[in-house]
Amino acid sequence: MPKVAERQGPLTDLRVIEMGQLLAGPFCGQLLADFGAEVIKFEQPGVGDPMRQWGREKPHGKSLWWPVVARNKKSVTLNLRTPEGQEMVRTLVKDADILIENFRPGTMERWNLGFEDLSKINPRLVMVRVTGFGQTGPYASRAGYGAIGEAMGGLRYVVGDPSTQPSRMGISIGDELAAVHACMGALMAIHARERTGKGQVVDSAIYEAVLNMMESLVTEYDVAGYVRERTGAILPNVSPSNVFDTADGKLLLIAANQDTVFKRLAEAIGRPKLAEDDRYATHSARGAHQVELDQIINAWTKTIPLEALEDKMNEYGVPCGLIYKAEDMMKDPHFKARKALIEVEHPDFGPIKMQNVAPKLSDTPGAVRHVGPELGEHNAYVFGELLGLSEDQQSNLRADGII
Repeated sequence: MPKVAERQGPLTDLRVIEMGQLLAGPFCGQLLADFGAEVIKFEQPGVGDPMRQWGREKPHGKSLWWPVVARNKKSVTLNLRTPEGQEMVRTLVKDADILIENFRPGTMERWNLGFEDLSKINPRLVMVRVTGFGQTGPYASRAGYGAIGEAMGGLRYVVGDPSTQPSRMGISIGDELAAVHACMGALMAIHARERTGKGQVVDSAIYEAVLNMMESLVTEYDVAGYVRERTGAILPNVSPSNVFDTADGKLLLIAANQDTVFKRLAEAIGRPKLAEDDRYATHSARGAHQVELDQIINAWTKTIPLEALEDKMNEYGVPCGLIYKAEDMMKDPHFKARKALIEVEHPDFGPIKMQNVAPKLSDTPGAVRHVGPELGEHNAYVFGELLGLSEDQQSNLRADGII
Protein backbone atom coordinates (compact mmCIF):
# COMPACT_ATOMS: atom_id res chain seq x y z
CA MET A 1 0.00 0.00 0.00
CA PRO A 2 1.38 3.46 -0.87
CA LYS A 3 2.46 5.62 1.99
CA VAL A 4 -0.28 8.11 2.90
CA ALA A 5 1.03 11.58 3.81
CA GLU A 6 -0.17 12.93 7.11
CA ARG A 7 -3.24 15.12 6.81
CA GLN A 8 -3.35 18.57 8.37
CA GLY A 9 -5.91 21.33 8.69
CA PRO A 10 -9.21 21.94 10.47
CA LEU A 11 -11.06 19.00 8.84
CA THR A 12 -8.82 16.07 9.77
CA ASP A 13 -11.65 14.53 11.80
CA LEU A 14 -13.91 14.23 8.74
CA ARG A 15 -14.19 11.31 6.33
CA VAL A 16 -15.68 12.12 2.94
CA ILE A 17 -16.91 9.72 0.27
CA GLU A 18 -16.74 11.28 -3.18
CA MET A 19 -18.94 9.79 -5.90
CA GLY A 20 -19.51 11.28 -9.34
CA GLN A 21 -17.02 12.68 -11.79
CA LEU A 22 -15.75 15.59 -13.87
CA LEU A 23 -15.64 18.87 -12.01
CA ALA A 24 -18.52 20.15 -9.87
CA GLY A 25 -18.57 17.34 -7.30
CA PRO A 26 -14.83 16.61 -7.41
CA PHE A 27 -13.85 20.25 -6.90
CA CYS A 28 -15.96 20.25 -3.73
CA GLY A 29 -14.00 17.17 -2.67
CA GLN A 30 -10.72 18.91 -3.48
CA LEU A 31 -11.59 21.86 -1.25
CA LEU A 32 -12.43 19.57 1.66
CA ALA A 33 -9.29 17.47 1.10
CA ASP A 34 -7.11 20.59 0.96
CA PHE A 35 -8.08 21.34 4.55
CA GLY A 36 -7.43 17.87 5.88
CA ALA A 37 -10.56 15.80 5.31
CA GLU A 38 -9.96 12.19 4.29
CA VAL A 39 -11.58 12.08 0.86
CA ILE A 40 -12.15 8.60 -0.58
CA LYS A 41 -12.97 8.93 -4.26
CA PHE A 42 -14.80 6.10 -6.01
CA GLU A 43 -14.00 5.58 -9.71
CA GLN A 44 -15.21 3.12 -12.32
CA PRO A 45 -12.82 0.13 -12.51
CA GLY A 46 -10.53 0.24 -15.54
CA VAL A 47 -11.91 3.63 -16.63
CA GLY A 48 -11.69 6.18 -13.86
CA ASP A 49 -12.94 9.75 -13.77
CA PRO A 50 -12.95 11.39 -17.24
CA MET A 51 -10.93 14.21 -15.67
CA ARG A 52 -7.96 11.85 -15.93
CA GLN A 53 -8.12 12.49 -19.69
CA TRP A 54 -9.27 16.11 -19.84
CA GLY A 55 -7.14 19.10 -20.73
CA ARG A 56 -5.38 20.28 -23.85
CA GLU A 57 -1.81 19.43 -22.88
CA LYS A 58 -1.11 15.76 -22.08
CA PRO A 59 2.57 14.96 -21.53
CA HIS A 60 3.07 11.21 -21.29
CA GLY A 61 -0.57 10.95 -22.39
CA LYS A 62 -1.73 12.12 -18.98
CA SER A 63 -3.96 15.03 -18.00
CA LEU A 64 -2.48 18.06 -16.24
CA TRP A 65 -5.92 18.82 -14.84
CA TRP A 66 -6.14 15.60 -12.82
CA PRO A 67 -3.13 16.29 -10.53
CA VAL A 68 -4.89 19.42 -9.26
CA VAL A 69 -8.57 18.46 -8.96
CA ALA A 70 -7.77 15.08 -7.40
CA ARG A 71 -4.95 16.23 -5.14
CA ASN A 72 -4.97 15.02 -1.54
CA LYS A 73 -7.59 12.34 -2.31
CA LYS A 74 -7.57 8.55 -2.14
CA SER A 75 -8.60 6.72 -5.33
CA VAL A 76 -10.65 3.54 -5.02
CA THR A 77 -12.15 1.58 -7.91
CA LEU A 78 -15.71 0.38 -7.37
CA ASN A 79 -18.53 -0.49 -9.75
CA LEU A 80 -21.44 1.37 -8.22
CA ARG A 81 -23.89 -0.25 -10.62
CA THR A 82 -23.51 -3.65 -8.97
CA PRO A 83 -25.28 -4.78 -5.78
CA GLU A 84 -21.89 -5.70 -4.32
CA GLY A 85 -20.50 -2.25 -4.98
CA GLN A 86 -23.56 -0.57 -3.52
CA GLU A 87 -23.30 -2.72 -0.40
CA MET A 88 -19.70 -1.59 0.10
CA VAL A 89 -20.83 2.02 -0.07
CA ARG A 90 -23.42 1.32 2.61
CA THR A 91 -20.74 -0.23 4.80
CA LEU A 92 -18.36 2.71 4.40
CA VAL A 93 -21.16 5.20 5.02
CA LYS A 94 -21.44 3.95 8.60
CA ASP A 95 -18.27 5.84 9.51
CA ALA A 96 -18.48 8.68 6.97
CA ASP A 97 -19.34 12.30 7.68
CA ILE A 98 -20.00 13.59 4.16
CA LEU A 99 -20.97 11.92 0.89
CA ILE A 100 -20.61 13.96 -2.32
CA GLU A 101 -22.40 12.92 -5.52
CA ASN A 102 -23.13 14.72 -8.77
CA PHE A 103 -25.18 12.19 -10.69
CA ARG A 104 -28.48 13.07 -12.30
CA PRO A 105 -31.31 13.19 -9.70
CA GLY A 106 -32.77 9.75 -9.06
CA THR A 107 -29.57 7.82 -9.82
CA MET A 108 -28.61 7.30 -6.18
CA GLU A 109 -32.19 6.29 -5.36
CA ARG A 110 -32.14 3.65 -8.13
CA TRP A 111 -29.04 2.22 -6.49
CA ASN A 112 -30.77 2.27 -3.09
CA LEU A 113 -28.20 4.85 -2.00
CA GLY A 114 -30.51 7.84 -1.61
CA PHE A 115 -30.42 9.98 1.51
CA GLU A 116 -33.44 8.22 3.01
CA ASP A 117 -31.62 4.88 2.75
CA LEU A 118 -28.19 6.08 3.86
CA SER A 119 -29.43 8.19 6.76
CA LYS A 120 -30.96 5.05 8.27
CA ILE A 121 -27.47 3.57 8.32
CA ASN A 122 -25.84 6.78 9.55
CA PRO A 123 -28.21 9.49 10.82
CA ARG A 124 -25.26 11.92 11.10
CA LEU A 125 -24.40 11.70 7.39
CA VAL A 126 -24.36 14.92 5.36
CA MET A 127 -25.18 14.20 1.72
CA VAL A 128 -23.97 16.78 -0.80
CA ARG A 129 -25.79 16.65 -4.13
CA VAL A 130 -24.46 18.78 -7.00
CA THR A 131 -26.50 18.97 -10.21
CA GLY A 132 -27.35 21.38 -12.98
CA PHE A 133 -30.83 22.29 -11.76
CA GLY A 134 -31.19 20.87 -8.24
CA GLN A 135 -33.09 17.91 -6.86
CA THR A 136 -36.59 19.36 -7.35
CA GLY A 137 -38.53 21.39 -9.91
CA PRO A 138 -39.54 20.74 -13.53
CA TYR A 139 -35.94 20.86 -14.82
CA ALA A 140 -34.45 18.56 -12.17
CA SER A 141 -34.18 15.56 -14.49
CA ARG A 142 -32.51 17.50 -17.29
CA ALA A 143 -28.83 17.03 -18.09
CA GLY A 144 -27.09 20.16 -16.88
CA TYR A 145 -23.45 20.99 -17.51
CA GLY A 146 -21.70 24.02 -16.06
CA ALA A 147 -22.09 26.01 -19.28
CA ILE A 148 -25.87 25.62 -19.12
CA GLY A 149 -25.92 26.81 -15.51
CA GLU A 150 -23.80 29.82 -16.48
CA ALA A 151 -26.26 30.68 -19.24
CA MET A 152 -29.45 30.24 -17.22
CA GLY A 153 -27.96 31.77 -14.08
CA GLY A 154 -27.43 35.01 -15.97
CA LEU A 155 -23.64 35.08 -16.26
CA ARG A 156 -23.11 34.33 -19.94
CA TYR A 157 -25.38 37.19 -21.06
CA VAL A 158 -23.25 39.83 -19.34
CA VAL A 159 -19.79 38.46 -20.25
CA GLY A 160 -17.91 39.66 -23.33
CA ASP A 161 -17.91 42.56 -25.73
CA PRO A 162 -21.32 44.03 -26.68
CA SER A 163 -20.49 43.50 -30.36
CA THR A 164 -20.19 39.73 -29.96
CA GLN A 165 -22.24 36.79 -28.79
CA PRO A 166 -22.11 36.09 -25.02
CA SER A 167 -18.68 34.80 -24.06
CA ARG A 168 -17.29 32.01 -21.92
CA MET A 169 -15.25 33.04 -18.89
CA GLY A 170 -12.20 30.98 -19.89
CA ILE A 171 -12.59 28.60 -16.93
CA SER A 172 -15.38 26.25 -15.84
CA ILE A 173 -16.77 28.86 -13.49
CA GLY A 174 -20.29 27.40 -13.25
CA ASP A 175 -19.08 24.01 -12.04
CA GLU A 176 -16.60 25.63 -9.67
CA LEU A 177 -19.14 28.01 -8.15
CA ALA A 178 -21.51 25.08 -7.56
CA ALA A 179 -18.64 23.22 -5.89
CA VAL A 180 -17.76 26.16 -3.64
CA HIS A 181 -21.40 26.48 -2.60
CA ALA A 182 -21.56 22.72 -2.04
CA CYS A 183 -18.47 22.85 0.17
CA MET A 184 -19.87 25.80 2.11
CA GLY A 185 -23.18 23.98 2.51
CA ALA A 186 -21.44 20.81 3.68
CA LEU A 187 -19.56 22.64 6.41
CA MET A 188 -22.70 24.50 7.50
CA ALA A 189 -24.51 21.16 7.72
CA ILE A 190 -21.65 19.70 9.77
CA HIS A 191 -21.90 22.72 12.09
CA ALA A 192 -25.67 22.23 12.45
CA ARG A 193 -25.06 18.55 13.16
CA GLU A 194 -23.15 19.52 16.29
CA ARG A 195 -26.40 20.94 17.70
CA THR A 196 -28.96 18.51 16.28
CA GLY A 197 -26.98 15.28 15.99
CA LYS A 198 -28.48 14.79 12.52
CA GLY A 199 -27.15 15.11 9.03
CA GLN A 200 -29.05 16.59 6.10
CA VAL A 201 -29.00 17.06 2.32
CA VAL A 202 -27.01 19.90 0.71
CA ASP A 203 -28.67 20.58 -2.66
CA SER A 204 -26.25 22.66 -4.80
CA ALA A 205 -27.58 23.53 -8.26
CA ILE A 206 -25.15 25.01 -10.76
CA TYR A 207 -27.59 27.62 -12.08
CA GLU A 208 -28.41 28.77 -8.53
CA ALA A 209 -24.74 29.02 -7.56
CA VAL A 210 -24.22 31.27 -10.58
CA LEU A 211 -27.40 33.21 -9.83
CA ASN A 212 -26.18 33.78 -6.28
CA MET A 213 -23.23 35.74 -7.68
CA MET A 214 -25.27 38.03 -9.92
CA GLU A 215 -25.39 40.92 -7.45
CA SER A 216 -28.45 43.14 -7.96
CA LEU A 217 -29.16 42.05 -11.55
CA VAL A 218 -32.66 40.68 -10.83
CA THR A 219 -33.63 43.51 -8.47
CA GLU A 220 -32.50 46.16 -10.98
CA TYR A 221 -34.86 44.69 -13.55
CA ASP A 222 -37.70 44.12 -11.09
CA VAL A 223 -37.69 47.65 -9.66
CA ALA A 224 -36.29 49.79 -12.46
CA GLY A 225 -36.72 47.70 -15.61
CA TYR A 226 -32.96 47.89 -16.15
CA VAL A 227 -31.25 45.09 -18.08
CA ARG A 228 -27.51 44.67 -17.65
CA GLU A 229 -25.73 44.23 -20.95
CA ARG A 230 -22.27 43.13 -22.02
CA THR A 231 -19.77 45.95 -21.60
CA GLY A 232 -16.39 44.42 -22.41
CA ALA A 233 -13.54 45.66 -20.23
CA ILE A 234 -15.41 48.49 -18.51
CA LEU A 235 -17.85 48.67 -15.64
CA PRO A 236 -20.69 50.92 -16.90
CA ASN A 237 -20.96 54.29 -15.16
CA VAL A 238 -17.91 53.50 -13.02
CA SER A 239 -14.90 55.46 -14.22
CA PRO A 240 -12.02 55.23 -14.49
CA SER A 241 -11.92 51.43 -14.23
CA ASN A 242 -10.47 50.02 -17.41
CA VAL A 243 -7.50 48.43 -19.12
CA PHE A 244 -5.10 51.05 -20.48
CA ASP A 245 -2.31 50.90 -23.07
CA THR A 246 1.35 51.54 -22.28
CA ALA A 247 4.27 52.86 -24.32
CA ASP A 248 5.78 49.40 -24.72
CA GLY A 249 2.60 47.83 -26.05
CA LYS A 250 1.46 46.25 -22.80
CA LEU A 251 -1.63 46.70 -20.63
CA LEU A 252 -2.38 47.87 -17.11
CA LEU A 253 -5.74 47.81 -15.38
CA ILE A 254 -6.31 51.04 -13.41
CA ALA A 255 -9.26 51.43 -11.03
CA ALA A 256 -9.58 54.96 -9.66
CA ASN A 257 -13.34 55.43 -9.54
CA GLN A 258 -13.58 56.65 -5.93
CA ASP A 259 -13.42 60.45 -5.62
CA THR A 260 -10.33 60.56 -3.40
CA VAL A 261 -8.53 57.99 -5.55
CA PHE A 262 -9.36 59.83 -8.76
CA LYS A 263 -7.90 62.97 -7.25
CA ARG A 264 -4.63 61.12 -6.71
CA LEU A 265 -4.73 59.81 -10.29
CA ALA A 266 -5.26 63.33 -11.62
CA GLU A 267 -2.19 64.44 -9.67
CA ALA A 268 -0.17 61.51 -11.03
CA ILE A 269 -1.15 62.46 -14.57
CA GLY A 270 0.01 66.01 -13.89
CA ARG A 271 -3.51 67.39 -14.36
CA PRO A 272 -4.86 67.93 -10.84
CA LYS A 273 -7.62 70.23 -12.10
CA LEU A 274 -9.34 67.21 -13.71
CA ALA A 275 -10.57 66.32 -10.21
CA GLU A 276 -12.20 69.76 -9.95
CA ASP A 277 -13.78 69.72 -13.42
CA ASP A 278 -17.57 69.39 -13.17
CA ARG A 279 -17.44 66.57 -15.73
CA TYR A 280 -15.15 64.45 -13.55
CA ALA A 281 -15.39 65.74 -9.99
CA THR A 282 -17.90 63.15 -8.74
CA HIS A 283 -18.53 59.45 -9.21
CA SER A 284 -21.77 60.11 -11.13
CA ALA A 285 -20.19 62.76 -13.34
CA ARG A 286 -17.28 60.51 -14.26
CA GLY A 287 -19.72 57.74 -15.09
CA ALA A 288 -21.63 60.05 -17.43
CA HIS A 289 -18.39 61.05 -19.20
CA GLN A 290 -16.76 57.64 -19.04
CA VAL A 291 -15.61 57.35 -22.66
CA GLU A 292 -13.91 60.73 -22.88
CA LEU A 293 -12.27 60.35 -19.47
CA ASP A 294 -10.86 56.95 -20.41
CA GLN A 295 -9.50 58.49 -23.60
CA ILE A 296 -7.72 61.22 -21.62
CA ILE A 297 -6.14 58.68 -19.29
CA ASN A 298 -5.19 56.31 -22.14
CA ALA A 299 -3.49 59.11 -24.06
CA TRP A 300 -1.27 59.64 -21.00
CA THR A 301 -0.59 55.97 -20.17
CA LYS A 302 0.51 55.34 -23.78
CA THR A 303 3.49 57.62 -23.19
CA ILE A 304 4.87 55.54 -20.29
CA PRO A 305 6.35 52.01 -20.27
CA LEU A 306 4.49 49.45 -18.18
CA GLU A 307 6.97 49.15 -15.31
CA ALA A 308 7.25 52.93 -14.89
CA LEU A 309 3.47 53.32 -15.09
CA GLU A 310 2.91 50.68 -12.41
CA ASP A 311 5.48 52.39 -10.18
CA LYS A 312 3.76 55.73 -10.70
CA MET A 313 0.35 54.33 -9.78
CA ASN A 314 1.71 52.71 -6.62
CA GLU A 315 3.56 55.90 -5.70
CA TYR A 316 0.26 57.83 -5.79
CA GLY A 317 -1.80 55.09 -4.15
CA VAL A 318 -3.89 54.33 -7.25
CA PRO A 319 -5.07 50.68 -7.48
CA CYS A 320 -3.66 48.95 -10.54
CA GLY A 321 -3.01 45.44 -11.71
CA LEU A 322 -1.13 43.65 -14.45
CA ILE A 323 -3.06 41.32 -16.74
CA TYR A 324 -1.34 38.12 -15.66
CA LYS A 325 -0.80 34.86 -17.47
CA ALA A 326 0.65 31.81 -15.72
CA GLU A 327 4.19 32.87 -16.65
CA ASP A 328 3.71 36.22 -14.91
CA MET A 329 2.36 34.58 -11.76
CA MET A 330 5.43 32.36 -11.50
CA LYS A 331 7.76 35.38 -11.58
CA ASP A 332 5.81 37.65 -9.26
CA PRO A 333 7.51 38.33 -5.88
CA HIS A 334 4.18 38.70 -4.06
CA PHE A 335 3.04 35.27 -5.26
CA LYS A 336 6.37 33.88 -4.04
CA ALA A 337 6.25 35.62 -0.66
CA ARG A 338 2.74 34.30 0.04
CA LYS A 339 3.45 30.88 -1.47
CA ALA A 340 0.39 31.26 -3.68
CA LEU A 341 1.99 28.75 -6.04
CA ILE A 342 3.65 25.58 -4.82
CA GLU A 343 5.70 22.77 -6.27
CA VAL A 344 4.45 19.20 -5.82
CA GLU A 345 6.17 16.00 -6.86
CA HIS A 346 4.49 14.05 -9.67
CA PRO A 347 5.45 10.42 -10.41
CA ASP A 348 5.76 11.06 -14.17
CA PHE A 349 6.45 14.78 -14.55
CA GLY A 350 8.70 15.37 -11.56
CA PRO A 351 8.09 18.62 -9.64
CA ILE A 352 5.03 20.48 -10.99
CA LYS A 353 3.61 23.84 -9.99
CA MET A 354 0.00 24.48 -9.05
CA GLN A 355 -2.02 26.92 -6.95
CA ASN A 356 -1.72 26.51 -3.19
CA VAL A 357 -4.55 26.03 -0.72
CA ALA A 358 -6.77 29.07 -0.11
CA PRO A 359 -7.80 30.73 2.12
CA LYS A 360 -4.89 30.75 4.55
CA LEU A 361 -5.70 29.85 8.16
CA SER A 362 -3.33 31.09 10.85
CA ASP A 363 -3.60 28.14 13.26
CA THR A 364 -4.89 25.17 11.23
CA PRO A 365 -3.76 25.72 7.63
CA GLY A 366 -4.50 23.25 4.88
CA ALA A 367 -1.82 21.79 2.64
CA VAL A 368 -1.23 20.01 -0.65
CA ARG A 369 0.14 16.62 0.36
CA HIS A 370 0.20 14.87 -3.01
CA VAL A 371 -1.06 15.13 -6.58
CA GLY A 372 -4.07 13.26 -7.90
CA PRO A 373 -3.57 9.52 -7.27
CA GLU A 374 -3.27 6.68 -9.73
CA LEU A 375 -6.49 4.79 -10.47
CA GLY A 376 -7.22 2.45 -7.58
CA GLU A 377 -4.06 3.47 -5.74
CA HIS A 378 -5.76 3.15 -2.34
CA ASN A 379 -7.83 0.01 -2.94
CA ALA A 380 -5.81 -2.00 -0.42
CA TYR A 381 -6.31 0.66 2.25
CA VAL A 382 -10.07 0.94 1.82
CA PHE A 383 -10.96 -2.68 1.06
CA GLY A 384 -8.35 -4.20 3.33
CA GLU A 385 -8.01 -1.88 6.32
CA LEU A 386 -11.42 -0.20 6.38
CA LEU A 387 -13.65 -3.01 5.12
CA GLY A 388 -11.53 -5.92 6.37
CA LEU A 389 -11.56 -7.89 3.12
CA SER A 390 -8.84 -10.49 2.63
CA GLU A 391 -6.53 -10.44 -0.40
CA ASP A 392 -8.40 -13.43 -1.82
CA GLN A 393 -11.73 -11.64 -1.43
CA GLN A 394 -10.33 -8.56 -3.14
CA SER A 395 -8.92 -10.71 -5.94
CA ASN A 396 -12.32 -12.28 -6.54
CA LEU A 397 -13.97 -8.85 -6.62
CA ARG A 398 -11.42 -7.69 -9.20
CA ALA A 399 -12.09 -10.75 -11.31
CA ASP A 400 -15.82 -9.99 -11.23
CA GLY A 401 -15.24 -6.37 -12.28
CA ILE A 402 -16.59 -5.00 -9.00
CA ILE A 403 -13.36 -3.27 -7.88
